Amino acid sequence: MNHWTLICQVSDIPVLGSRRVQRSTGMDVAVFRNDKDEVFALLDCCPHKGGPLSQGIVFGNSVACPLHNWTIGLGSGEAAAPDAGCTPKFSVKVEAGQVFLNSTELASHAIDLTRPMAGPARHNACA
Repeated sequence: MNHWTLICQVSDIPVLGSRRVQRSTGMDVAVFRNDKDEVFALLDCCPHKGGPLSQGIVFGNSVACPLHNWTIGLGSGEAAAPDAGCTPKFSVKVEAGQVFLNSTELASHAIDLTRPMAGPARHNACA
């Protein structure tokens, strides 16, 4: 059985913007809203060099990393070709204008990952 944590109202997330959700363990989660009021959640970390995706530019169903302009799919966490890599995604539920994230995922998903400081791209973060 899934348990859900209320995060915010959809209207609390700027259109074509994001909001960060702090977790007790692990990196923050970025919650995004596109121009169709669709809501997505990804680990707030680009798979390339760890850029904060929450500070990127949202367009369509993607976000551009603010560090090196990698395009990351909001629904999948996958980098767009020719780049390769993935950032973990989180389950989102929207009901009556309220945004919920899966409580189990918030507590356990990708908590062992750390923000890279330098080095090659990581290609296995979505597992």
